[in-house]
Amino acid sequence: MSVGVMLMTHEAVGQALISAAHHVMPKLPLRVEAVEVPPQADPDVMRTLTARHARALDQGEGVLVLADLYGATPCNIGLSLGSLGVRLRCVSGLNLPMLLRVLNYAEKPLDELAEIAASGGRGGIFIDGAH
Repeated sequence: MSVGVMLMTHEAVGQALISAAHHVMPKLPLRVEAVEVPPQADPDVMRTLTARHARALDQGEGVLVLADLYGATPCNIGLSLGSLGVRLRCVSGLNLPMLLRVLNYAEKPLDELAEIAASGGRGGIFIDGAH
């Protein structure tokens, strides 16, 4: 069993990151799916659909939600899933280094994977090639 990974993003962001991850790592070691929230989407409808999606992703170890922007609708929906009975951790600020770091530590438990995601996202940011 392993943690399921759900990308909660604005349109086209999640699938693009999954495609980029496949470019670097052709066989992803975790189940990764994207839920992209269209601009006119009803948040309540999206929450119900997303909860169903998250439950399907959870193979007993929980779901790591990686959201693109804290405070935006996709992230808020991801955060609300815990109250709907989904065991999850939600990390915002999604970027490709974050996703790749998570995939490189696929055997880790949910809580540790959330910390790895955050450090991977921060660690992938450089200015002019320097931290």
